[in-house]
Order: sequence, then structure tokens, then C-alpha cells
Amino acid sequence: MVVSPGRIAVAALPALLATGPAMAQVGFVNLSLEELGNVVITSTAKREQRLADAPASVFVITADDIRRSGATRLPEALRLAPNLQVARITGNEYAINARGFGGQQANKLLVLIDGRSVYTPLFGGVFWDVQDLPMENIERIEVVSGPGSTLWGVNAVNGVVNVITRSAAQTPGTLVSAGTGNRERLATLGHALALPGGGGLRVHLKHTEQRRTETAAGTPIDDAGHMTHAGFRADWGGNGDRVTLLGNAYRGRHGQPLPGTIAVTGSQFKLGAISLSGANLLARWERPLNEGTLSVQAYFDRTVRQVPPTFDETLQIADLEVQYTRRPLPEHQLALGASYRRSQDRISNNTPDFGFLPAHVNQAWASLFAQDEITLAPGLQLTLGARVERNDYTGAEFLPNLRLAWKPSPRHLWWGSLARTVRAPSRLDRDTYVPVQPPFRLAGGPDLQAETANVAELGYRGQPLDTLTLSATAFRAEYDRLRTQNLAASRTYAFFGNGMRGKLDGIETWASLQATTALRLHAGFTRLWPRLQLHPGVIDTAFTVDTTEGNMPRRQLQLRAALNLPRDAELDLLLRHVSRLTIPDRPVFGDVPAYTAVDLRLGARVGAGTELTLTAQNLFDRGHGEFSKVATRSEFGRGVFIHARSRF
Repeated sequence: MVVSPGRIAVAALPALLATGPAMAQVGFVNLSLEELGNVVITSTAKREQRLADAPASVFVITADDIRRSGATRLPEALRLAPNLQVARITGNEYAINARGFGGQQANKLLVLIDGRSVYTPLFGGVFWDVQDLPMENIERIEVVSGPGSTLWGVNAVNGVVNVITRSAAQTPGTLVSAGTGNRERLATLGHALALPGGGGLRVHLKHTEQRRTETAAGTPIDDAGHMTHAGFRADWGGNGDRVTLLGNAYRGRHGQPLPGTIAVTGSQFKLGAISLSGANLLARWERPLNEGTLSVQAYFDRTVRQVPPTFDETLQIADLEVQYTRRPLPEHQLALGASYRRSQDRISNNTPDFGFLPAHVNQAWASLFAQDEITLAPGLQLTLGARVERNDYTGAEFLPNLRLAWKPSPRHLWWGSLARTVRAPSRLDRDTYVPVQPPFRLAGGPDLQAETANVAELGYRGQPLDTLTLSATAFRAEYDRLRTQNLAASRTYAFFGNGMRGKLDGIETWASLQATTALRLHAGFTRLWPRLQLHPGVIDTAFTVDTTEGNMPRRQLQLRAALNLPRDAELDLLLRHVSRLTIPDRPVFGDVPAYTAVDLRLGARVGAGTELTLTAQNLFDRGHGEFSKVATRSEFGRGVFIHARSRF
């Protein structure tokens, strides 16, 4: 007998509601809006500051937001940020970006996990299938939309996502977590203990299994997979020093659904399962120095990705960053920094139809930055910053930023900014050849320059009422030298060039309302107006203008409700509406229809440290796709997940 997800949910409701003895609730509904405004963030100034004082379009996903969403993986948790566009492509692949320019190879969003950049120099984006850290260990996720290159370097063009995990002292004892549903199942074990001198150590092990998805026609998609992730974090300090040591290792495997690399090469060969493994180690030291703070961070990251039959990649990255912040004068808050990164990329081209040339590449990036926050008058602050960053492809890039913030009262902040940012070329831009021997049909991009963006923003963040917080940002970005696939003058081959330019206007806004002492409501909305065009004389063989604009959802709407119920139960509802993706006059790609998804979570605490939850997704939607053409895209229908978590 087949049991539907809906029947599972109905059967589980009484058990969740009939919970044991009462216990003090710690959900975010019980936190005041003032306390949420006092959440300390670090992404907008590279130092600790209150969210209410940050002159940027920043949204913070708290640990309790994640818990109450029922998210089991990082990309799903990022759906909570109204200033991100998150589209699930298959069971393991996502297209995630801020302010448009999304896609499977989205390359204008910088993502960090505990200060370690997880973007890959292969294509300048993120492999989301390996970012599988335990959700219980995340303290908060800071999502900054807009340029962040002055502080974080090239590739922070449209935004920065900074994932920050909890210190070992914040997760005492043993964690046991397990869940199962019709889409996936997982198990997590963790343990934290105290170290001599006031420090702490945490270790964890997480295993996830993902079931395969289907197309709208019911055709199975080869995207089932599994991932095992282990890691540790140690924190200690004394006499003002703070030291953090983190390490992670993972191994997994998942199917490679169509079209795979067939879309690139046009060849008809059999795809194989993708094998993934990697390990990283990060150390960070902070010390008070001359009425300021000196921090030194270094990490090493090794990843192995085998994508049959096209290529295997082994990538090693070493990164060092030094930063010093201090207040030399009462009116100035100064931050100075330098960083150096080196990579060793080894690729095996396994088919003559497609490859990276040269196969082996060593690269280096070096940068210096300075930023000064100047208090002009009470409530009025000017921020001036600049970074110079050198890469092997385009040399030195200059990344300035100017920001003005006016706080007429503790409850209201107005701000504006001007910035120049760039995206440096990746190996995919420069080194891709089809086939790997001449004559080439695609001959890389040997002269490809950095993409540029000049961005102006105007924003507001405040608490106009005791029960209401509001954030709103309007922006205009002028892009130039965007990548296109140009037809050569001889018309015998194509190459990657800088053939597109244009403007993108947009607004993004969100609000929280404390409707009652037990009910909090959230809303978010984004709207984009892209206007892209080719440079005169450019013949683009990849329909880049159409596909780039078509992959931008013009409108996104999000509504959330978090309700504390009697008997230590919680009810959470999330509604997401995403407008359609369309490729005008290119029916071969096909539209992705607009969709509206409603998710429900019901949770209850049992005893002092155990929580049971039921999450139901797409309650009123039999299925919808979120990206790519209908013949091969995954259709996501109703889903149910039952989760038990205990800490003791």
C-alpha cells in the first residue's frame, strides 16, 4: 500500500501535540524586536556591530529561524532570506544569487563559512552539493545584498553570504538528530566538551541520503546521492587572546542528471555518478593590540570532484589574511587588511570532446584594503574604503566604496552608497575548449577581461512602531564587459568575450510584525528591472542576453508566520511566490512557470532537551519546477519530513 505524504502528516499531528511536561520556550517569537536589532553582525564592516546600525541591505537568518523552518541543508535555509534568489535545479544542485544573474554557474555571490571562502576558481561560484554542515551548529547567516568587494574582494559583486557556526561553548553536551521523509533522510551526532583554561571542543558527524526526483512527465532523474560530513571546532582564549581551530572532511556521491555536459559538447555519451571528497582546516587568532584588534586567519582547502566522463579535478587552496582595526581618533574607526591566496588546480580531461587547457594551473591572488568610518556629526557617519586586488588573469583591480549613514534617532537609519566592483575571470571563462584538439569550435577566452559593475544604493532600516521593523533598499547597477560567447570574425569558431552591458534596477524590502505575544509575522518582496544589450558588432552564439534576463525572477514574495502554541508546541508557515523564468523567442529552452509554495512545520518539545518536528512542503502544489527546461528539470511536489533532535 502506498502512503501519501499528506496521510503521514495527518497521522503525526496528534503525537506532536500531545507532548509531555511544559518547558520554557526559547523560540525567536519570545525575543523582542529591539533584541533582534541588537544582534551582532560582522559582514558589513569586518568588525562587530549591531544589525540596527549597519548601513547596508543585510538580512540575518538566526539559528532559531533555521530550526523553525525545518531546513536540513544550507541552500534550503537560505530561502529564508528575502534578498536572495534560490532555485533548486535537481535533488543536489541549486542556482543561488542576489539581485539576479542566477544560474547553475552563478558567479557573482561570495559565500563564506566561518571566514573560509567556498567559491571555486573553476567557475567562480559555489558547488552547493558539498556544503552539507549540520544545521544545529549554525549560529546565524548574514546575507548582504549589494557589492561587498571593498571588504571581501572580487566576486562579491551582487552580495555576500557569511555562515557563522556556534562556538563549542554554545553547544554543550551530546547532540543526537535523525529524520526521514519521502525525499531524504539524515542522521547527525555531535558532542562538545570543555577544555582547560575555559575553552571548548566540538566534534560532529552527519550523514545524508537524497532520493531521486522526477520530471513533470514522471521520468526518473538520476540525481539520488549520499554525503557523509565530519568536523570539529575548538575555541579557547586568555588574556584577551582568542583562538579558533576548525576542520571538516566529507565524502559523497550523487547521480549526474541530463543534460550534464552534453549541453556543452553536443556529444552523446553516457553520464556517470559524480564522486566528491574534500577536507579543510582553518585557524584564526585575535589579540588586542595598541587599543585595537589584530586578527590573523589561515586555512587550507582540498577538494576532489570526479565528473565522468568529462573531467576529474583536484583543487588545493591556501589562504592567509591579516587584519587590524582600531580607533586612532574618536571620530575614526579604521580597518586595514592584507590577504594572499594560492591555488593548485589539476584537471584530467577524460574526453576529446571537452576540456580545460591548460589542464594544470597554479594561480595567486593578493590584495590590500583600507576602510575608515568617520563620524561627521552625532548620528551622521561617512565610510570611505578601497581595495586593490591582483589576479593572474586581469592584473590589479581597484574596488572603491563610499557610504553615508544618517541616524536621526535610535529607531531610524537612512543610508546611501556608491561602489565599483568586478568579477574576475574563472577557469571556465578562460580555459574551456571544445574539442581539446584544433580545430576548435569553442576556443576559450584568452583575452577575457573582468566584468564590472557600478552600483548606487539608497536604503532605510528602522522600527517605526514598537511592534514593527522595516528594511527597504532601492538600487541601480550599471554592468559592463559581461561575458558572452562571441562568434569569431572568421565565423569558424566561438570564444568567450566581454560583449554585453546593461542596467539593473531593483527594490528589496522586508518587515517583521509582532502581532501578539505569541505570533510574529514576516514579509519580504523583491522586484527587478533588467535592461541588458550586446555591444555593437558582437554576434553572441549563446543567446546570453535572453538567458541572463530570462533566469532572473522579476518578482519574489515571501510570507512567514511563527506561532507559539500551548503545551510547548510551535506552528510555522512559509509561503513563497516566484515569478516565471522565461527566454523570449527561444522556445528550445522553455519557460519555467511561476509557482507558489506553502510549507508547514509543527514542532514540540518533549522533556528538557528533546524536540520532535513534522515539516510538510508544497502543501497545495502537486509539483513545480524551479529551473531549466521542462524535459530534464526536477519537479518538486508534496514532501514530508519527520525529525527528532535531542541534546543532553
